[in-house]
Amino acid sequence: MAKEIFMPKLSSTMESGTILQWIKNEGDPVDMGEPVFEVMSDKINIEVEAYEEGFLLKKYYNVDDVVPVNTVVGYIGEKDEEVPDTPPGNTENSESKAEPEPDQNETVADDSSSSVTQIEQGQIRATPAARRVAKEEGADLSDMTGSGPKQRIQQQDVHEFVQNAQKTPKATPLARKWAEEQNADLNTVEGSGPGGKIYTKDLSAAQNDTVSAEPDRIPVKGIRKVVADRMTESAAAVPHVTLYSDVDMTELVRMRSRLQDKIIEQTGAKLSYTEIMMKAAASALERHPYINASLSPDQQEILLHRDVNLGLAVATEQGLVVPVLHHAQHKGLVELVKESKQLAADARNQQLKPQQMQGGTFTISNLGMYAVDGFTPIINQPEAAILGVGQMKETPVGENGSVVLRPMTTFSLSFDHRVVDGAPAAAFLTELKQLLEDPYELLM
Repeated sequence: MAKEIFMPKLSSTMESGTILQWIKNEGDPVDMGEPVFEVMSDKINIEVEAYEEGFLLKKYYNVDDVVPVNTVVGYIGEKDEEVPDTPPGNTENSESKAEPEPDQNETVADDSSSSVTQIEQGQIRATPAARRVAKEEGADLSDMTGSGPKQRIQQQDVHEFVQNAQKTPKATPLARKWAEEQNADLNTVEGSGPGGKIYTKDLSAAQNDTVSAEPDRIPVKGIRKVVADRMTESAAAVPHVTLYSDVDMTELVRMRSRLQDKIIEQTGAKLSYTEIMMKAAASALERHPYINASLSPDQQEILLHRDVNLGLAVATEQGLVVPVLHHAQHKGLVELVKESKQLAADARNQQLKPQQMQGGTFTISNLGMYAVDGFTPIINQPEAAILGVGQMKETPVGENGSVVLRPMTTFSLSFDHRVVDGAPAAAFLTELKQLLEDPYELLM
């Protein structure tokens, strides 16, 4: 008996997932535990594995489709086993929905063709009769807009297109739309495409660059949409206050240099300033629990977390992600180097697991590798605070009546004023400054 494949619920807040790719195609054999498709949600990509063995009988959704959780996306079963043409309980998303009455110009033989033949070939929706006429007339279906259900191209649409094409120049749909908006005459434009087809670039050249080139368009989806939604929500809902402090990094630079060879020997990786900052932040957070806190979902309680779970903002090609290093207060520099390097690598390779993205209590965003002196980070809800780190640079400072150069870094602490008042936040930042300027206490 065929078994359903569901869109999994990967977290308590997940409402839908985006299909990134189908690893298996319809008809492919599937072993238990084999990945069937890849889904994105909550900033991570997850390969969904099969819980049954058999053959992939049906795929109901395409790449980039956003599917609600617990929705049936396909079936696995015995070869040639019959399964529904539409997802159970969801007929609107199916392309094989029952057809209305056929065109008068279409034959009975056309309507008896399979639904796949009628609907999808190269992702252009057209009836078999329309495809036949288009082939006979040498017309390109991609240039047409259908009048049938869901814009399916009918036979009459092809006839009308061919008739109009004899009167008007060949042009892409985008070029026609642009010409209409700019009141441009396509008959005066020389097309550079096959058979003289006009593209938007031809219109631009014909108008002596008076029409601006079309901008590149990037869909706001996946990680970019998650980041946009969460940052907008945080900035709008949370009363942000930001404190700044300049930290003398002289002793921290010296300590890192002395520990570097030992750290490389034990981990195979270099000790970065970020790991030392994480160690200092974890130590300070244990002494200032109101910073390592969050507001309950009903906003009726302040939750003081016993564990320090540090979120580390990582920039990837897909966007910003914040994997979480759990129980940081119990870890030494060697463990922090190993785990933070692994988390960053998993993030950039899109291999983070759901548990690596959950449970954060405080976040560090380090822009020290860029020419940024300081910035105001946005709180990663529901956390109460986030630490921003700017670049380290030699700065003249006063010392015993003289001016000397010191490696200085600006730290910025944004906090939720609903949870934390200014004085406790200032006390935390002051202690963090002291730990970084005298970091040997961290080794105790």
